[in-house]
Amino acid sequence: MLYLLGIFFGNFDHSLFKSIYIFLISFFSNTFSAISGGGAGLLQLPALILSGVPYYQALASHKLATVALGIGGSLRNFKSLGNDISIAWQILIFGLPGVILGASLVEYISEMYLYLILGIISILLAFYSFLKPDLGLSSGNNKLNLFHKIRFLIFIFLIGILNGSISSGTGLLVTILLIKTFEMDFLRAISLTFFTVGIFWNFIGAVSLTKIGSVPSDILIILIIGSFSGGYFGAHLSKLNGNILIKKTFTIVCILVGISLLIKFTKSFL
Repeated sequence: MLYLLGIFFGNFDHSLFKSIYIFLISFFSNTFSAISGGGAGLLQLPALILSGVPYYQALASHKLATVALGIGGSLRNFKSLGNDISIAWQILIFGLPGVILGASLVEYISEMYLYLILGIISILLAFYSFLKPDLGLSSGNNKLNLFHKIRFLIFIFLIGILNGSISSGTGLLVTILLIKTFEMDFLRAISLTFFTVGIFWNFIGAVSLTKIGSVPSDILIILIIGSFSGGYFGAHLSKLNGNILIKKTFTIVCILVGISLLIKFTKSFL
């Protein structure tokens, strides 16, 4: 009897420790993601994989959890979305087909080359942000001609494919694309990224991925709580401290995401 109780409490302690670990990882990774406009997968996705969750289930769980991040961040910055609804529709209409395509290709394509490409892009984004002191610190309303509109929509579709297949870092790409294309500041661009990528892209991607395998419900609940609370808290901090904090965090997260993806690429050859 004592032996059985020992096993029970040993499993309970292990399960409780694992739950606390996953919650803390989810909360802190999504807090930084809410400030920088992406990068939650830097800690959250590897943590799930290290916990023994298979890659496809971990990716689906991560995407469903980042829907909560998007909701948490959007609730805090909802007023920032008022003037950008037409841009949000463009991101959804042209990005969602890319997400669905990327999620359907994840079983057939080699992830390591996507890690390499996105890792290099993330590091280049960090250097670009660092070398452009005024980037994203003020907001304008850039009017696009036909060529720039088509280019923007093509980039959105391609980022959607990356979002559906590997997830990590794609929110950062959408954020910087919005800043460069429409002359938005970081706070405005991140609010739009949360609403479109965080909620809709990730939800559709997660639904597509759940067709590959089931999602562990016990872990998912913890991730959703951590993501929502981290997203709201991060959006609150960014609102209080403004674009300078967001820009610095964006640069740091881009570097970390890039290094993480390049390490994954290197390990695939070992």
